[in-house]
Order: sequence, then structure tokens, then C-alpha cells
Amino acid sequence: MDIGVPVRDLGSIDVGPLRDAILNVDEQAWLDNSHRQTAYDVHSQTQSLVMLFTNTDKWPEFAVTQEAGWNVLAEAATPIMNSILEQFYPPGGKIIRAMAAKLVSGGIITPHFDKHPSFHAGHRIHIPITANSRVRFMIDGRPFKFEVGKAYELNNQKQHSVMNKGKDDRINFIFDYIPPDRLAALNS
Repeated sequence: MDIGVPVRDLGSIDVGPLRDAILNVDEQAWLDNSHRQTAYDVHSQTQSLVMLFTNTDKWPEFAVTQEAGWNVLAEAATPIMNSILEQFYPPGGKIIRAMAAKLVSGGIITPHFDKHPSFHAGHRIHIPITANSRVRFMIDGRPFKFEVGKAYELNNQKQHSVMNKGKDDRINFIFDYIPPDRLAALNS
């Protein structure tokens, strides 16, 4: 969603339980759902633990499904998502995607903007889980540093990219929330 600025700082949050849940997942689980990596070239150097996802082939009709990541992440992720939504967004909307996304050491997400209409309708929230000083997140041609222990809304309608030149993987928990007014517009 175009929020008028490249990124919005949503403040501090306790990521401890979610970080522990994500970091305790077996490495194979990161490879089990490769839809994002194969459907979107820009994400080819990422891995995902998908909790919630939506099939947008018949947009604006959609259904949200619980994926394999639900069983390992929901208990820790749901309270964090609910807390952010209660503080910053109107109630009555719908989370249509939720996942942990890993950009491997040395990986790049090339410059792009999220084109599908579902990305115009929803707020995209990033919660850094792991980071290193050599991760560079660019939005609209400007560098931004995302800190662990904070949450951010990304303007995914601006060109954005990420480089991880560090020795450690970068992991963000990401979720998309469509507010009630946008849901109503989709259904009218």
C-alpha cells in the first residue's frame, strides 16, 4: 500500500518468543514451500516459513489458507500481529499473508515494487528477527536500517531492494493486513 512515506516506524516490540520459534525450526522447513521463490524472481535468493497465504489468481476473490508454518509460528506470531494491528490499524480487516522470510548470507532481492493489486490494498508490516550490520534495505532510492525489536510498515509501492553482504542470514517476519474499508471496496 502506498502510505505516503517510504517506511513507517511502528515502534518497539518484544520479538523474543517469535525469534525463538523461528530459529528453532529445522533447516528443511525453510525449503518446503518455495512458491515465493519460484513465482517471483526477485525472491529467488530467499527462503520462507509460510504461516498464512492467499491465492490471488481470481483477485479480488481470495481465500486465506493456513500453511505449514502455522503450526510452528502461530502461537508466537499471532499475539505480536494482534498487538500491532490494535495499536495502528482499524479493526475488522484481514491478514492475508504472514511468513518468516530469510535472505541468505550474500543474497540479494533486486529492485522492484509489489505489482499485484493485493499489495495495493494491504499494509505490509516487517518485523526484523535477525539482522547484521551488512544488510542494506533500500526504499525509493534511500537506505534504511531495520532494527531487531522494532516493527515497520513498508511502502511496497515504492521501489525497494535488499542486500545481505553479511556472514549471517537476515530474517524478517512479514505480514499483510487489508483494512476493513479496502475489504469492503473489494467486495463491492
